[in-house]
Amino acid sequence: MERKELFDEEGLRLFAEHLKQLRKSKGVSQEELSYRSGLVLSQIARIETARTNPRLSTLFQIARGLDIELAELFNFRLQPKQQS
Repeated sequence: MERKELFDEEGLRLFAEHLKQLRKSKGVSQEELSYRSGLVLSQIARIETARTNPRLSTLFQIARGLDIELAELFNFRLQPKQQS
């Protein structure tokens, strides 16, 4: 059985859009989130533009920086993946 690398571009895009919306609803700039979370600004930007697949520990820092529950980061709907 061939092992495939898991990289869900659509899921990352939806997550990125949701994160950006959450951050803005809190009135927090990318710069402020960077400061609060201890992450570099460019990393926040890459996550919000779906150019990187963040690690779980990075998501912990973002949730803390936004003062939200971790589950809130994932409160969006994924579309079913098309089978090929």
